[in-house]
Amino acid sequence: MPDLFQTSDLSATADDFRPLSDLLRPKILSDVVGQDHLIADNAPLGRMIENRRLSSMIFWGPPGCGKTTLARLMADHTDYQFEQISAIFSGVA
Repeated sequence: MPDLFQTSDLSATADDFRPLSDLLRPKILSDVVGQDHLIADNAPLGRMIENRRLSSMIFWGPPGCGKTTLARLMADHTDYQFEQISAIFSGVA
C-alpha cells in the first residue's frame, strides 16, 4: 500500500516550497495589474523607468498591495540596486 506522505523524493529544494504568493508575483512590469496610471509609458513612473532615471521614493499602502514587488521590478528594469528596508524591523516605526 502506498504511503500517504511519500518521502521517496528527498531531492526537493527550498524553491519547491515557496509560498503561493511568491510563485504568482509578477516577474515583469507588464504583469503588474491595476497600476497603469503609474507605470504606463506616459505615466509618471513609466517615464522614469523608460529614461532609467529613478529618484528616491516611498511607497505607502497596506500589506500585500504590491509596494515591494513594484519597487523590485522597477530596479530590475533599470539595472539599479534594490535595498529593502522595513520601518518595523529597522526601529523607526
